[in-house]
Amino acid sequence: MANLKEIRVRIASVKSTRQITSAMKMVSAAKLRRAQDKILKLRPYANKLHEILVNLSQSLAETQIENVYGRSSLPGKILLVVITSNKGLCGAFNSNVIREVRRLISEKYADQHRNGNVSILPVGKKGYDYFRNLNIKMLPDCNDLLNDLTFNNAVLVAESVMKSFVAGEYDRVEIIYNQFKNAAVQNLTDEVFLPVETAQPDEFSAAMPADYIYEPTKEEIIEELIPKSLKIQFYKAVLDSFVAEHGARMTAMHKATDNATELIRDLTLEYNKARQASITNQILEVVSGAEALKG
Repeated sequence: MANLKEIRVRIASVKSTRQITSAMKMVSAAKLRRAQDKILKLRPYANKLHEILVNLSQSLAETQIENVYGRSSLPGKILLVVITSNKGLCGAFNSNVIREVRRLISEKYADQHRNGNVSILPVGKKGYDYFRNLNIKMLPDCNDLLNDLTFNNAVLVAESVMKSFVAGEYDRVEIIYNQFKNAAVQNLTDEVFLPVETAQPDEFSAAMPADYIYEPTKEEIIEELIPKSLKIQFYKAVLDSFVAEHGARMTAMHKATDNATELIRDLTLEYNKARQASITNQILEVVSGAEALKG
């Protein structure tokens, strides 16, 4: 059994750690509350705009109008936008994304990877630190985006990706990130950013196809609506990951605080037992000494 001093030092150390994790939990909760309001307000608009975009892309596919964002060529050159966090202490938040990216590269895009046609655009320092040591093409990181996450800053990254796609540098762009569900749950998401996919017919859409009246013309909509929708989709993905990060960190720090409290309780019990044993030994020594004097 450890001596009393060692146990006291451990109790003090765990209490200090508990204070840190508790403070981090409260900070993440405050950041989560502010960021959660943004994503909940953005989602309905972004989802509806994406629905219109998909139906527009399907409508354009039936005409002779060229849609530079909807090419249907075979995916030869792939760009994976990997959204992680700049900081750790958020549980399996980053490792889940990294594991999914590795699965895509080894299974879905194995042929492209062997030919050197898979590139990664890291948004987040954790993803950048991991993949830069592997034999994969890396684009300049966008880690600063998470330090000042605004729509205007996200648009700069989205425009760069869109220009590369239009120029033919990539045939397919996918975004891998954690989608926020609630403070304790994040859904790992693999989303096709480009090309814009057309709506898949089903029994409902076949019965009631979307019929939009386009004003202005479809050509002008291609130049305005499609790029705007893509920029919003990109911003929504980064914002979703940002909110999910704070939710994951708050949950991780809450569990760490609970574990520290439980450990302090166990150490306190061990300390009391050791102290009681020490007092008992001292009493036995006094009694033994007294009996020896009597003898």
